[in-house]
Amino acid sequence: MPPAPDCAFASDNAAGAHPAVMAAVMEANAGHALAYGSDRWTEEATARLRDLFGGQAQAFLAFNGTGANVMALATMVQPADCVVCSSWAHIAVDETGAPERALGAKLLTQPTDDAKLRPEQLRGLAHLQGVQHHAQPGVVSITQSTELGTLYTPDEIAALCDTAHSMGMLVHLDGARIANATAALGGTVAALRSFTVDAGVDVVSFGGTKPGALAAEAVVYLNPALAKRAIYVRKQVNQLPSKMRFVAAQFNALLTDDLWIRLAQQSNRMATLLYERTCDIPGVQYDGPPAVNSLFPCLPAEVIEPLRDWCFFWDWDVPRQQVRWMTAWDTTEADIERFVAGVRHLLA
Repeated sequence: MPPAPDCAFASDNAAGAHPAVMAAVMEANAGHALAYGSDRWTEEATARLRDLFGGQAQAFLAFNGTGANVMALATMVQPADCVVCSSWAHIAVDETGAPERALGAKLLTQPTDDAKLRPEQLRGLAHLQGVQHHAQPGVVSITQSTELGTLYTPDEIAALCDTAHSMGMLVHLDGARIANATAALGGTVAALRSFTVDAGVDVVSFGGTKPGALAAEAVVYLNPALAKRAIYVRKQVNQLPSKMRFVAAQFNALLTDDLWIRLAQQSNRMATLLYERTCDIPGVQYDGPPAVNSLFPCLPAEVIEPLRDWCFFWDWDVPRQQVRWMTAWDTTEADIERFVAGVRHLLA
């Protein structure tokens, strides 16, 4: 077996922070600055995020993705509401029930093979509305890119928003990997706006950690009316950084010269390369090429554990013998070639 590339394909969360981010944090570490966002770094970061989405947007920095999702939803749900989401949604599967516990709101999951909701699924809930015995569908939460590495097109999100709004519902977008989606859909600010602002999304959880930050997330209100109590809710759900300048500095580095998009483009390219290098290996089966930076191959059962022992990755759909391989902003072609050599060796 060749030398293992650490846990380079376990998750983009396993990658380090980009040097520009670390340098920005070190620069922000000089001297004293007022706490809780009353500093020049936070003023700059929130202005950059506002400009990214347009002049009406309001941005609030947070620590982590789960907290950002909880904060966003907490400012959107009303008493007795439920949140409609995919059965694959991170808020339903991988956040230890945090949204339900913190919000006291039911998550109403909808079955889907590709982790994407459809307008007809929302319309299928109309019979719940106005009935006192049912939690009321109040918010739709979608993920872009999805937990299965799929992408909504801007038109698909616009159709969901139109349907949701016509039913009196709001739309939240979990953008933990919004950088990868933006890179895949054009790699420009216009591409970002096409599936958020222009599509009618109300609130975005904007992920900075996965594309290269140390720990930086934000909740961006595209519907400014929903931001009225955001500063209080952020504190209440434990997402108010006291030394906020360090979170802000990370965003300032990522948003300079579209670094966040360029890093996501690298991550996506490496996933495509990994697919191209492994799709012809007997025993490695894919449903199709990756849209972003995640691959979900099915492997022979006897190979999974030895390969995982050599270079760690996660199971995905155990009955299908499906696993998940992910690339990150710092994945190199050399990493790919070492990993492919190990796969070929075990499947020889």
